[in-house]
Amino acid sequence: MFRSTISKALNYWKKLGPGLITGAADDDPSGIATYSQTGAVTGPQLLWMSVFTFPLMAVVQEMCARIGMVTGRGLAANIKTYFPRPLLIICTVLLFIANTFNIGADLGAMAEATRLVFPSLNFGLLVVGFTLFSLLLQIFTTYKSYARFLKWLTLVLLSYILTAFTINLDWSSLVHHLVIPNISFNKESILLIAAILGTTISPYLFFWQSSQEVEEREGKINVNSKGQKLVDEITSADISSMRIDVWTGMFVSNLVMFFIIAVCSGTLFVNGITNIATAADAAAALLPLAGKGAYLLFALGIIGTGLLAVPVLAGSTSYAIAETMNWKEGLGRKFQEAQSFYWVLSAAMFVGLLLNFIGLDPIKALIYSAVANCIVAPVVLVFVVLLSGKKELMGEWVSGKLSTFIGWLLIAIMSVVSIFTILSFF
Repeated sequence: MFRSTISKALNYWKKLGPGLITGAADDDPSGIATYSQTGAVTGPQLLWMSVFTFPLMAVVQEMCARIGMVTGRGLAANIKTYFPRPLLIICTVLLFIANTFNIGADLGAMAEATRLVFPSLNFGLLVVGFTLFSLLLQIFTTYKSYARFLKWLTLVLLSYILTAFTINLDWSSLVHHLVIPNISFNKESILLIAAILGTTISPYLFFWQSSQEVEEREGKINVNSKGQKLVDEITSADISSMRIDVWTGMFVSNLVMFFIIAVCSGTLFVNGITNIATAADAAAALLPLAGKGAYLLFALGIIGTGLLAVPVLAGSTSYAIAETMNWKEGLGRKFQEAQSFYWVLSAAMFVGLLLNFIGLDPIKALIYSAVANCIVAPVVLVFVVLLSGKKELMGEWVSGKLSTFIGWLLIAIMSVVSIFTILSFF
């Protein structure tokens, strides 16, 4: 019985890959700060968002995955083929801006979290060290080794779930707010909802997911004499495995969101601590309220998710720009084979690094990047929904009516929230 359970668990683990990594990367230090601030400022009021966003992001990420699997090309390459090039250029520029803000916030949070455990270490040296470590891993390791490293790194998310069980929480109140939506139409709530949507349903995840599905199918994609990519036949088993992977990754992402909001609601909010600017602030505030165990678990999660998310942010930017410019791309290629791809990746990391040395307010960086994501996402989603619904492109794996409806519904929701968020600044 025990051996059978272990065997099933291992087989399930083997099926997980790009979807799990994408979902885990979604809970980056900026996301952790967003959820921490949500719990600290509004208590359990917005817990329902963790349920609400789950099917929406899962459907969208599955669309992106199918586009990559079926066409053998990333999202940007497909957008360029079927839509005006200027629209793609605008999207990639906005993606670069939003991602570099995110990278900067994540690198700073990782450095601050490390200093919580080792106070004597220098912030600047830590930021530079994390940047170089992540960059060198992406450039000098093989894709399979790097993907395996990222996959195992997703287990660090367990630290947030474990944190909840080291403190006393009012579970009846948490469950109540989880199943019964509660919305306050004030500037603070609107900004937090926009930040949650922007950090959970982010454009960089769309580009990363489709490109990673292409990387995963290396060896099953051929190029004909015209330079067109020919993909080996996609089977029902391929789609089923991808769907398990994607929905698992998105479930894990939203589960972690629930536990972070719950922990900060049950500790920070009830004690009137609402001045949470970074994920490291949340971890530090937990020490006197929840004890050293919760404090260390939270800090560990920030460092681990940062190592996971920063390369995904930089990589998605590089994939999008390389495909837009017709450059050779892919983490599966060596530096000499795709120099432009890796230079863009390095530039995104370098700009993110610099943001930590110009006095940028971390909470403003978080809000601006989340709002930017919330504004850019509907534009990119229009391309995703239209591409996944093209019969001539997707063949038998074209999106069904329900998936298409959910895609357009999400576009409408994020567009409305974006408009209200922009208006709230005035």
